[in-house]
Amino acid sequence: MDPLTGYVRVKVVCVFSNEGRILAVDALDPTKGERFWGPIGGRVEFGEQSRDAIAREIREELSGEVRNLELLGILENIFTYDGGDGHEIVFVYDGELAESSLYQEATVRGVESNGEEFSAYWIDPTNPDHGRPLYPDGLAELLARGE
Repeated sequence: MDPLTGYVRVKVVCVFSNEGRILAVDALDPTKGERFWGPIGGRVEFGEQSRDAIAREIREELSGEVRNLELLGILENIFTYDGGDGHEIVFVYDGELAESSLYQEATVRGVESNGEEFSAYWIDPTNPDHGRPLYPDGLAELLARGE
């Protein structure tokens, strides 16, 4: 069974709003060949509060700290990725990177828990990149409501 199939996953993401832009990872669905954007985040572990989970994810993936977390909303996302069906509840946070120099970087490099490196960029969530979608579904609308 595909690890995404058969249960609802609880996830956290942080957008790090910065002058109308957000920090988003450049990602690829290998089966569909679709490139998309998604904020940095990950799974909430059993017994962990969502606020603690996003702080842990930022420490693990960016070797940094996050301050002034604010819960923007919760999204439910039903999707297909890499040929498998997924269902997730996503806690969406905004916050500040403690390492302020990252706001000046064109590319922010990170590392997933499996050791895979990734690149994140400051994008405009209202026009992310020539039709490239921003996931999870509903994120752009949630951000627009908060403006």
